[in-house]
Amino acid sequence: MPKRHLVRKLCLASIVVLVSLKAKADDDLMSVARQLFKPIPSVVPAVKDNPITHEKIELGKMLFFDPRLSASEIISCNSCHNLSTGGVDAGPTSVGHGWQQGPRRAPTVYNAVFNVAQFWDGRAADLKAQAKGPVQASVEMNATPDHVIKTLNSITDYVFMFQKAFPNEASPVTFDNMAKSLEAFEATLITPAAPFDQYLEGDPNALDDQQKDGLKLFMEKGCASCHNGINVGGQDYFPFGVIEKPDTNVRPAADKGRFALTGAATDEYVFRSAPLRNVALRAPYFHSGQVWSLKEAVGIMGQTQLGAKLSDREQNDIVAFLNSLTGQIPKIDYPVLPTRTDATPRPSLGR
Repeated sequence: MPKRHLVRKLCLASIVVLVSLKAKADDDLMSVARQLFKPIPSVVPAVKDNPITHEKIELGKMLFFDPRLSASEIISCNSCHNLSTGGVDAGPTSVGHGWQQGPRRAPTVYNAVFNVAQFWDGRAADLKAQAKGPVQASVEMNATPDHVIKTLNSITDYVFMFQKAFPNEASPVTFDNMAKSLEAFEATLITPAAPFDQYLEGDPNALDDQQKDGLKLFMEKGCASCHNGINVGGQDYFPFGVIEKPDTNVRPAADKGRFALTGAATDEYVFRSAPLRNVALRAPYFHSGQVWSLKEAVGIMGQTQLGAKLSDREQNDIVAFLNSLTGQIPKIDYPVLPTRTDATPRPSLGR
């Protein structure tokens, strides 16, 4: 055999071996990832004690965008959980009634249905419990259940929609049913088919090499210890500052997280781990909303949570992986809201 043909044959054999080794490495990486993460489903998930129907979803969609649920009639759910900007507002913390600012960054509403509980401290068990909070909070929508019910009952189309959504109830326009309708709509706000989902479903080419390197680092460094499951986080509670105390701008000393709920010393500065789905869409980061760069956030988490000073390349690789978590954002048409009547309460702009 001529030498050139032998060299060519050896080169081809080497390529085959390298491809085989890479394929095995990809298979191993995918296998480990599947043990820690699950893809976002393409169907709307069920929620506890609230059968989801088309009528509830349509009503909830109207309510989500209706600012008349607030005392000022300026602020809607979408004001702080803007569906056009990753399910959050511009940050760092939301502006509410009378230009007041809340103490924490608004969590994203996208894929929130998959979280173990709602809010950074988990004080709401589910989305219907969460829906009641901002409506009544003086720093947010500053309304009352009575204001909400009076407003909804004054608008004929809303009364009709509540009757359709809750057909077995004699008086369906209630604060609880408002919350159930919002939960039904928000349960539809899922973002499937991210590159990472496609990878978990068996497509090894859905992630590029840098994203695979980032995924491997994400698991090996320990990020996945807190950020795992279907939402890549949002499944449990962890202290912020395990190894090193974060800067007070990032972790304000006055906000002690779940400690305010439980009073347990072990819950000081404990928060629900942030779900990382679509994280690239929603700067600024952390409950304080003080970090505008995803790369910087990765570096802070490595140092404070893992005691690891990540190199520039490692940070870039992990960010590349996090970019693969951006899914298909559902197309939501802005609704035309039912018309107010003379009986509809008027705006209250005072504090």
